[in-house]
Amino acid sequence: MKKELVIQSVPDRISEVEKFIESLRDELNFRDDAFGNVMVATTEAVNNSIIHGNKSDDKKNVHVSCEVAGKYRLKVTVRDSGKGFDPGRLADPTAPQNLEIPGGRGVFLMTHLSDEISFRDEGRVVEMVFNI
Repeated sequence: MKKELVIQSVPDRISEVEKFIESLRDELNFRDDAFGNVMVATTEAVNNSIIHGNKSDDKKNVHVSCEVAGKYRLKVTVRDSGKGFDPGRLADPTAPQNLEIPGGRGVFLMTHLSDEISFRDEGRVVEMVFNI
């Protein structure tokens, strides 16, 4: 099973991603804790793609695909058209000097909420795997 969603790079469109994840939960009947992890990590990934990747350019799209990867695993892939980034060069949001800085926690959350995460295509693609 594979489902896909394509949205314009407009922050207001994030509600479509939320509905998409809710429909997946209903179809696949994930555990409640897994649903929360999938929802937060996916919306963070899409939000980062819209704002940082595609610079909120409504002529660009963000692609989200979800597929069952084994009996109890869900793979979520988010792709944008931006210039990419190096996740290894991001500041640690838990470092004392960064605690008061708003933002900068999206990749941290995605990493801690997913069971596996990888970045491809110079950071334009993030793949997250969740045990559901």
